[in-house]
Amino acid sequence: MQRLGGLEAEVMNELWATDEPLSVHDLVDRLSARKQFAYTTILTVVTHLHEKGWVTREKKSRAYFYSPSRSREEATSQALRALLDSSTDPSAVLLHFAKTVSDHEYDALQRGWSSRRSEQ
Repeated sequence: MQRLGGLEAEVMNELWATDEPLSVHDLVDRLSARKQFAYTTILTVVTHLHEKGWVTREKKSRAYFYSPSRSREEATSQALRALLDSSTDPSAVLLHFAKTVSDHEYDALQRGWSSRRSEQ
């Protein structure tokens, strides 16, 4: 999965913020609270997001409606995986990261590790 540009990230944040698929008009309206964007600009952005695999689209009448292809959490996990894969020493990165986790995050990691072991 390719990384997101600034406006792409803003569009994805809007898509993640709702359970309903959004049209380009919906996205322009939602983004207008921060800045005015041309319809064609947002159309280009969601087209690129679709090509990159970040969104799915469904045609209803004459418009496409867009939904995230994965949750924010799944996308973040994939970004972390890409960072580890790009490191020359992923074990060292993980060890440094482990020193920074909160108790809540530590508990979540333990639950994930336990469920992984039970699946094997």
